[in-house]
Order: sequence, then structure tokens, then C-alpha cells
Amino acid sequence: MNVLRVSKLTIALFVLPCLLLYVCLVFVPILISIYSGLLDWNGIGQSKFIGLDNFRTLLFHDPVFWPAVRHTLMFAVFSMVEIPVALFVAILLSRFIKRPNFLVSSYFLPVILSVVIVGQLWKTIYAPASMGGMLNQLLDLVGLDSWQRTWLEKPSIAMYSLYFVALWQYLGYHTLIQFTGIQNIPADIYEAAKIDGADGLKADWHITFPMNVPIFKISIVLAFIGSLQSFDMIMVMTGGGPAHATDVISTHMYNSSFLSLKYGYGSAIAAFLVVLCLVATIIINYLFNRLERRYS
Repeated sequence: MNVLRVSKLTIALFVLPCLLLYVCLVFVPILISIYSGLLDWNGIGQSKFIGLDNFRTLLFHDPVFWPAVRHTLMFAVFSMVEIPVALFVAILLSRFIKRPNFLVSSYFLPVILSVVIVGQLWKTIYAPASMGGMLNQLLDLVGLDSWQRTWLEKPSIAMYSLYFVALWQYLGYHTLIQFTGIQNIPADIYEAAKIDGADGLKADWHITFPMNVPIFKISIVLAFIGSLQSFDMIMVMTGGGPAHATDVISTHMYNSSFLSLKYGYGSAIAAFLVVLCLVATIIINYLFNRLERRYS
């Protein structure tokens, strides 16, 4: 067998264009954002260097920031909760449905819809019964009119209403990922396990989940990091209201940068979000590396 020998210089020349593009599109904007966070700047006029004042204000004097961080982390936790559900649905599809591709595609349909469409759809569903809100009308129809709420206007429940929409939209996405991972597990392993008495949930616990851990990790990372950056659906449905009850880090950054014209302060929030995403990714990778070593 002939082995193609390529010099390191040739490899570097082929990798360099993509590497430069990646650096320019990812690392350079991050560095610019960090530098802008050190400025008192409205994004248009003259800027003034103020050092770490924006970060001090962010961490100790901003009444909106820490609640927004809490909402963001809760959003991320709720998004990860649906991954085991997606795995369970994928197991059911692969085991009990002979031709599951149609169902998997149907579950995936909300993912390909525009976030604006999804947001407007659920705003209509959550609307009061007098304005055609389907949820409140359904509760009235089944005799649970005492459960009717102004779902997006009450601060104590508005954020949970958004969590449910995100779970609904992305359940099919993670189901598809988990289903693909399960399909790649050789059927011979299940047949051998069945002979030894491991079938059903027992086989799933000892075979499906351990062999699907790398795919499970992908879903967890995508769900967690994606939730930390959640912005568009919240802006469409609530805009961060009422009374900042649904503000997350990204919406607070947007409002500070473009509505309050505090571009330097918004850049400081963006820098914090980058650090938070980086720390979360490192922690998730560490935990799953230990899990993979356990099952390897």
C-alpha cells in the first residue's frame, strides 16, 4: 500500500487560508469587543478610555445584569433537560417504528421554521382568550378557566413560557441527532445482549447510552451554548419585558448597545458572555471526557 507523503509546509499552506478566515471572523471580533468594553463610547462619536469601569458597573451596579445571567443559565439548564427526552424518543422510534424517517422529519419541522414565525405563532397561542389565544380558550373549554393567564405579560411566568417554546422548537433537532447516533450502533451487539438476557430498557442502559455518549455530548454542548446565546425568539415574543422579567444576557447587551447607545458597556456584556460560553464548554468537555473514560 502506497502512503501519500506530504510535507508539513504543504499542509500548512492548505490550512492557512481557513485558519486566517477563522481568526478574522472569530478571534478578531472578540478582541475588538473586549477592547471596546474598556471605552466610554456611544458607537458613533468620540470614545474615551475608562479602563475597567464598565466591568465594575456590570458586576456591582447593574440591577438588570445578574437577573439576566440567572435567566440565561436557567434557559441553558432547561434546554439540557430535553436531551434525555430526545434520546428516549429516538429509542422508541428506532425500536417500535419500522419506517421512522417520516416521523423524525416531522419532529424536525419546527427547527427549519423561521424564529420570527415561531415567535409570532406562540404569541398568538399565549394571547388572552378575548384576543383569540388558543391556550386560554382551550383551558376555558375543558373547565379550567381558573388556569388562564396572561402568559407573556406576567413577570413570574413569562420566562417559563419562553422556555417551553424553546423546548418545543428544538426537541426534534436533538431527536434527529440522537436517532442518527442510535442507528450507527451495530445490531449484532443488541442480538448478543438479548441472548445474555439484556433486552429493552436494560439493553438501553448498558448499550445504547454508553455507546451514544459522544453524540449525547454533542447535543448537550449545542443546547447549552445555544441557550447562552439565545436572543431572537425572546426579542420577537417579549423584547425582554415585562419589566426585564425575560431579559437574558444577549438581550441586555442589545438594549444597552443600540437602544441606550452605550456601545462600550454593551461590549463589556458581550465579553462576559464569551467568557461564560468558554467556561461552560470547558466544564462540559471535562465531565463528558470522564464519562467516556468510564464507559470505554
